[in-house]
Amino acid sequence: MKKTPIILPSDPADPEDFDITVEAMNRGQRARLIRRTRTALGLSQTEFADRFRVPVGTLRDWEQARATAPDFAVAYVRVIGQHPDLVAKAVA
Repeated sequence: MKKTPIILPSDPADPEDFDITVEAMNRGQRARLIRRTRTALGLSQTEFADRFRVPVGTLRDWEQARATAPDFAVAYVRVIGQHPDLVAKAVA
C-alpha cells in the first residue's frame, strides 16, 4: 500500500492538529470555490441547488469538504459564476 503524501505536517505541539494530504487540500480548495460562487450570487444552498439542479445534499457535502467535487462539477460551478442567468435558463 502506498503511503499518502503529506503536504502540510501537523504541529506536534498541538494535539488537535493533523496532517494535510494533497487530496484533502484539493477537496478544500474545491469546497471554497463552490461556496464562494454561491455566496457571490447571494443564494442559500437550497436556492443554488434548486436553481442549478444540484442535489442540495451533494452541494452541502462539496461545500463542507465531506466529499470531493468531481472535475465536471467544478467546471459547471465556474460557468455558473460567469453566466448564472444563462445557466439557470438552460437547465430550467
